[in-house]
Amino acid sequence: MHVDGAWGGGALLSKTYSPLLKGVERADSMTWNPHKLMGVPQQCSLVFTKHKGLLEQCHSANASYLFQQDKFYDVSYDTGDKSIQCGRKNDVLKLWIMWKNKGDEGFERDIDNQFECAKYLAQLVQEREGFELMLEPQCTNVCFYYIPKRLRGLERTPQWWNEISKVGPKVKEGMMKAGSMMVGYQPDGDFVNFFRMIISNLDTVKSDMDFVVDEIDRLGKDL
Repeated sequence: MHVDGAWGGGALLSKTYSPLLKGVERADSMTWNPHKLMGVPQQCSLVFTKHKGLLEQCHSANASYLFQQDKFYDVSYDTGDKSIQCGRKNDVLKLWIMWKNKGDEGFERDIDNQFECAKYLAQLVQEREGFELMLEPQCTNVCFYYIPKRLRGLERTPQWWNEISKVGPKVKEGMMKAGSMMVGYQPDGDFVNFFRMIISNLDTVKSDMDFVVDEIDRLGKDL
């Protein structure tokens, strides 16, 4: 069993939110991207496995001109023949430096703040006229619709949803031209374009969430 913890893996560093990953220790492998929830500069991705030798078995080319077996040190520490790419940057150094600087408590504080900002944004969306929360956020992704004034209170016909699908692209265009913020939108299956706000900046505060809602309303109310 594999766990994709690319985004949410950082929650393991939070005493408050680590229960969201309860049972992850039962997995055979797990991916974790510290450049997401932990704020490490891109690129920084980790993969863990319980099965010793598995990565080497999958990726090793046994190139004798690269990975000599008669070195004076324990060659099991050579990672090049255990990864998909042989030559690469030492990306884990960025994580190590940040961890030395912040410590467990610093990362926990940052991660808790991102979760709290996501909860606050979800609350704003539920309370603000014209906004509609798609579901309660489990991580730091908040998915919601914005409904312009002319479409509020109308029957939700296929034509109505077609109009709603145009809101995200137009509001995003307004954001970019104004240089005010960057919030993504996307469809998902039968769901037409909705906003997907991802809290990922370690310096995000709740007043930023107020601005997100105000700016979307400003740009979209007359569409």
